Amino acid sequence: MKMVINEKLIKYLEDLSFITLSVEERGRICADLESIIAGMELLSTLDTDSVKQQALNSSFRTDLRKDNVTPSFNRSEILKNAPEANGETFVVPQAVE
Repeated sequence: MKMVINEKLIKYLEDLSFITLSVEERGRICADLESIIAGMELLSTLDTDSVKQQALNSSFRTDLRKDNVTPSFNRSEILKNAPEANGETFVVPQAVE
């Protein structure tokens, strides 16, 4: 399914990210997003069946540091400066629907 980049989507993204774009910026963003989507669609047509998988190679190893438990900050002390809190955590505006 091809994603449609149009004025309605750009306006939705503006609202979601709390920004306001000029008409020129909307046009540039629309063109940029169409270009990105076209590039992704081109990549999805590539035949990768003969490409050896690399990410889950069993010889891949990451040395992790040890977890050292240390005292934390006092929660009530931190939350007293929050614009809004529920007693346990910061309360922030919803950003994703």
